[in-house]
Amino acid sequence: MKQIFHSHSPQETEQIAAELGKALRGGEVIAFHGQMGAGKTCFVRGLANGMGVSGEVCSPTFALVHEYRGPITLYHFDMYRIHDMDDLYSTGFFDYLEDDRAVLAIEWSEQIEEALPQNQIRVTIMPEDENSRTITIEGSLAP
Repeated sequence: MKQIFHSHSPQETEQIAAELGKALRGGEVIAFHGQMGAGKTCFVRGLANGMGVSGEVCSPTFALVHEYRGPITLYHFDMYRIHDMDDLYSTGFFDYLEDDRAVLAIEWSEQIEEALPQNQIRVTIMPEDENSRTITIEGSLAP
């Protein structure tokens, strides 16, 4: 399944993401693609809101992963600094993949493409101008 959305503001991006968040049940891996500043963290903020997670959502660039508790746990990864499988193994990432009650949102997922499951949800965010984005969501929710 492929859906294309057009957002004209960070708030619209968060609303689009919140709708996806409401449909998540746990076990989903969401792989984000988009350049620096495209709006990936903004999308995750909306996703968390839709999942019923409260609290501030911010980029895990230096922490590598942030955990957000709600009805479903959200693990928010930033793989920008991961360069090879040794780096990835040292993060404990594969343990997170085994948690079918949680959702994994992975920024810079192209860094670990070979480690991602086939049934991932792929979110590509393309800036059109300062505030407008084309957001493409591909894949299906976990059964």
